[in-house]
Parts: sequence; C-alpha cells; structure tokens
Amino acid sequence: MDAKLVNPFVSAVESVLPQMGFQPPTRTSLNVRQKNVEGLGVSVIVGFTKQLRGNVVYNMSEDTAKFIASTMMMGMPVAEFDAMAQSAISEMSNMLTATAATNLTALSLEVDISTPSLSIGQGFHMKISDGPYLTVAMDVAGHLLEVDIAVEQQ
Repeated sequence: MDAKLVNPFVSAVESVLPQMGFQPPTRTSLNVRQKNVEGLGVSVIVGFTKQLRGNVVYNMSEDTAKFIASTMMMGMPVAEFDAMAQSAISEMSNMLTATAATNLTALSLEVDISTPSLSIGQGFHMKISDGPYLTVAMDVAGHLLEVDIAVEQQ
C-alpha cells in the first residue's frame, strides 16, 4: 500500500482528536494484515469511492469507546455503551474520515465517503479487502485505537 494513501488517515487522527479535547495521540505500531479485521469490541467501517476505493475501520475495545465518548461529551460519565455513546463514536469516525478525505483531496484525489456503519462485538471478522491492508495502532491517552486502512487508487 502506498504511504501517500495512509498518511492522510494518520494525520486526521493526529489533528482531529486534540481538537476534541484529547491529548495528542501517538502511533504505536504499524502492521500488514490480510483481508479481515477482527473486532475488538466496537468497530466503525467507512467506505471510499471515486478515485480511491476501499474501506477504513476504526476498531477499539468497548472501554476505549466509552472513554472516547465521555471525552467527546465533556467528561460526562459513560457507564454503558448506549445509543448516545454509539452516536458519539459514529460522529468521531465521520469527523476523522472527512478530514482524511480532505487530506486526500489535497493530493488531487476525488473521493466520496459512505455513512459510518457501527458494529458491536468482540472477535467477529469483517472482510475489508481482497488482499493486504495496513493497521495503524494509535495510543489515545492510554487507550488503543486501531485504524485499519484498505484503500487503493483507481
């Protein structure tokens, strides 16, 4: 996978999350995986079309999702991953992906993104690619956020 297609996603996480009240996230690892993402508890998939085709998945544990939702809601406690918390995670995914799409547009790529689709469950497998894809692990205040990137230029 071309690094120029990955960097816009990493940059989006690094720039958007601090605007939402998080400490700057750090990249902790980079892995190549094949075809399927294994759900960590809460996964949001967003598709890309036009000059870039594929998917991005924001994958995290339920505890991480509750932490992120709580931070987004100005510290309001999130005891369970209810509809409000789910909405916050979907909105975060939308913001990250829209920023990544804007970053890709700066590379002269015309892209459209789909509506985020949130899945809840641990250990399920979701096919996001017919081949290899890249997983960027990000540390968000001690919480793991995996960004699974399976896109290719058309």
